Amino acid sequence: MRPTLPHDPRRRRALRQFTALAAGAALACVAHGEDPQVIRVHARKFTFTPDHITLKRGVPVVFELTGQDILMGFSIPDFNVRADVVPGQTARLALTPDRVGTFEFLCDIFCGTGHETMNGTLVVT
Repeated sequence: MRPTLPHDPRRRRALRQFTALAAGAALACVAHGEDPQVIRVHARKFTFTPDHITLKRGVPVVFELTGQDILMGFSIPDFNVRADVVPGQTARLALTPDRVGTFEFLCDIFCGTGHETMNGTLVVT
């Protein structure tokens, strides 16, 4: 018959290893522990300000999105994130870019003639 939970040395060793790994992962998170970079983006017919944003790979960011005139969307398809931008409200969108490159962000809610020009560039270094 096999020993049960507290008396099984293999289980205790596995539990110690798991605890050590979990503690290491927690310390790595705390060591990285940067507050997210906040980027304010304002949307109005048919532009985003700013329309060029530079980020660092692995550094968390929060986009604070405000709108002026009508309902718009803010989407970064390559990172599969988006938010509605409601006039007079602030939407918050979190992202930790996991790869470098140049990506497009855009309005994904039709907002009138000129909608197709409502985009910008996101550069991750």
